[in-house]
Amino acid sequence: MRKKRVLLFSEGFGTGHTGAAYALAEGIKLLNPDVQCRVIELGKFLNPTVAPWILSAYRKTVSSQPKLVGMMYKTQYHKSLNRLTKLALHRIFYTHASQVIEQLRPDLIICTHPIPAAVISRLKRRGLKVPLYTLITDYDAHGSWVNDEANRYLVSTSRVKSILTGRGVPSEYVTVTGIPVHPKFWERSNKKLLRKELGLADMPTVLIMGGGWGLMFGKDVMHSLTSRMDEIQLVFCMGSNDKLVAKMQANPLFRHPNIRIIGYTSEINKLMDASDLLITKPGGMTCTEGQAKGIPMLFYKAIPGQEEKNCQYFVELGLAEVLDPAIVNKWFSLLLHEDSSLEEQRRRRLAFDRHQPHHCAATVLELLGKPADEAMIESRAAARAQHRTEEAVYLTP
Repeated sequence: MRKKRVLLFSEGFGTGHTGAAYALAEGIKLLNPDVQCRVIELGKFLNPTVAPWILSAYRKTVSSQPKLVGMMYKTQYHKSLNRLTKLALHRIFYTHASQVIEQLRPDLIICTHPIPAAVISRLKRRGLKVPLYTLITDYDAHGSWVNDEANRYLVSTSRVKSILTGRGVPSEYVTVTGIPVHPKFWERSNKKLLRKELGLADMPTVLIMGGGWGLMFGKDVMHSLTSRMDEIQLVFCMGSNDKLVAKMQANPLFRHPNIRIIGYTSEINKLMDASDLLITKPGGMTCTEGQAKGIPMLFYKAIPGQEEKNCQYFVELGLAEVLDPAIVNKWFSLLLHEDSSLEEQRRRRLAFDRHQPHHCAATVLELLGKPADEAMIESRAAARAQHRTEEAVYLTP
């Protein structure tokens, strides 16, 4: 009997959508190796010439006209993609989508971006029988995610479920799973050992992530960050923005033994474990990964729309703050003096497991009729609990 097959479709608008697809695929394969998973950025796969041009235009718009992006998000917030738009998308970019599905013969399709979800929903309306799950990768739900043909929605919180049911989606079609993170984020590792492995000094460390495109913040915040670099180690991770990495490395301001500047890396999980504070844009995936690691977060430059909602969610829970020079100075003082308020912040984050990191993958397997390996889940949970206990003991005054 052939293995079950899960096909995950995404698009490269930012790194979070595809990151969520790969995270879920790896989680599924780890919990049940008898299930095969494949991740495809559908537009790029079908149109390798046109898709990069579209993504580049989107990136420039986000960088240069964020208010326009926010206005478009808000004006269309309650609206699904209409049939004419779905037809246009299919005719222009996704003509061969049905052939891909026919060739790969999946038992389940999961979409982590609204556009492939809309395309697959149109194919289902025209006779495709494969179940469609839509995985919403933020802490909000724009109307473009909603399609009548979706068999199930996998969402981050009960609030997002309420938004969908308020738009007419039956409650039984929505499952609160949390946003999936890669198995590398399911457990935490020893901070001192990782610093040694990564070639970092064993001192208060701040990880500054520029997002998948390497976006940055203003000079006032940068001045606050670098003003205490003799006492606090700064690790700048600028994603795929190679030009910015080169520019920063050539800047005398950053030529300091306590500053590390890197581009794209597959070791964000290790860098989070080695750090005491994370400064980042509030993308859905990064927020969730940071929460899985229990690291305090400061958010900057939220793209108007879904990132604003992500920021609001974590700030309201007391798990993050909005970045400004005063906030930087406050947290740097906490890191240097290790006072009781910082210890309490860490304990609360370690205790805040609204959804275990493996929950989304385990839920998909259960719905697929291929339950997860319980021994694997128990061993992961035990390791996580042991690390939480060790952290609590270490942080006790």
